[in-house]
Amino acid sequence: MTPAAAPEPGTLTTAVPARLDRLPWSRWHWMIVIGLGTVWILDGLEVTIVGNIAGRLSEPGSGLAITSAQVTGVAAALYVAGACAGALFFGRLTDRYGRKKLFMVTLAVYLSATAMTALSFDAWWFFVFRFLTGFGIGGEYAAINSAIDELIPSVYRGRVDLIINGTYWLGAVGGALLSIVMLNTGLLPENVGWRLAFGLGVVLGLVILLVRRHVPESPRWQLIHGYGAEAEKLVDSVERRIEEEKQRELPPPAGRITIQERESVGFGLIARTVFRRYPRRAVLSLSLFIGQAFLYNAITFGFGTILTTFFGVATGHTGYYFAVIAAGNFVGPLLLGRLFDTVGRRIMISGTYLLSGVLLFGTAWLFDRGSLTATTLTACWCVVLFFASAGASSAYLTVSEVFPMETRAMAIAFFYALGTAAGGISGPLVFADLTASGVVGDTALAFRIGAGLMCAAGLVAAFLAVRAERRALEDIAEPLSVVR
Repeated sequence: MTPAAAPEPGTLTTAVPARLDRLPWSRWHWMIVIGLGTVWILDGLEVTIVGNIAGRLSEPGSGLAITSAQVTGVAAALYVAGACAGALFFGRLTDRYGRKKLFMVTLAVYLSATAMTALSFDAWWFFVFRFLTGFGIGGEYAAINSAIDELIPSVYRGRVDLIINGTYWLGAVGGALLSIVMLNTGLLPENVGWRLAFGLGVVLGLVILLVRRHVPESPRWQLIHGYGAEAEKLVDSVERRIEEEKQRELPPPAGRITIQERESVGFGLIARTVFRRYPRRAVLSLSLFIGQAFLYNAITFGFGTILTTFFGVATGHTGYYFAVIAAGNFVGPLLLGRLFDTVGRRIMISGTYLLSGVLLFGTAWLFDRGSLTATTLTACWCVVLFFASAGASSAYLTVSEVFPMETRAMAIAFFYALGTAAGGISGPLVFADLTASGVVGDTALAFRIGAGLMCAAGLVAAFLAVRAERRALEDIAEPLSVVR
């Protein structure tokens, strides 16, 4: 195939988006998933380790003069604040300079900061590098979610996006189990085990960095930014590889679009597009992010503290319980993801948010009346998060597909930052105080707040969610560069 001739200078007529969407699943797509999606394993590993080592860090001999509340409160809030800042900073650069450049840079920032966290010698050092670690992971959210949705065929986009975001919880399982070993003072000294836990995360990240080198730039981004010939050449090579793999010719693409090539899009145009052209989608996106951000950043950062405070679970054993709820979180998107492409976005998004909220209200009621043990509380959370995890992942899916191509990374960054700042910064700070009080009613109140926000977001989705299943990104939100 040869690049389509431009009807006039500065424009390009192309079938690249349709060609990408009609591709069957292949080894090339698995490379994309492994190269980009596996970083969430690192994020889950990181957050879970911090949550589970909070008690150990506050003990004499850890090498840090820090309290458990500071780890689950101040450090957690700084991590999230860094993620918000990183999302906005790198999100703008991702739309301007491309997906590939930025998802390499953000991973490097993330790994460097994690390595420096392992070398912490004082609380201020730990706080600084928790912020910088979050700064790198925030940039990852913008760069990777936009790249994934632009490279994955429309028929698979929903389930792939959900499962990839859900792999965070594979890392959480690993972090929970790893913390059990690393906190075992029979194997490692108190001031060494938690450092090695961070160090192993760095090693895993370096392996991911090597795989990621082979992930290409998004052809959709290339088309708009004046690299049309490169986009056509890339898709040509992918089609040849897939035809050789499948031993058959691919069907013809569904259609073409004509776009005006441009170097970049100004922030003012991005803001006008998101809030004036798509105000209902903006309200939907913000609601989904606030609901899931409070639930996850408030509750999961402090789950280990709840177990030790109210049920007397030893700090070295909280990882067993967290591994169970982390597994439930991953199984949710894995089993429910396909339904987002078949049953549809609106029913599944609203359903998962509402159901998880109602179940969490029930958990709060049982916890408040003293009917739960460490085991039954974990079981309740496992069921709640089975649905909540699929819903939370759908927030990233929603923002990455309902706004125009030129604004995609910045839209992800903005709603992630705003929603996470509302629920993810205030959540850990408030929740750390509530659990530190040792009063059952205070913790039950935090549960109810998270449940209420999830239910509210589910109701918004029931009315405003976009029917984006199996549709091309260009049909869901027409690119600003399209020439009519």
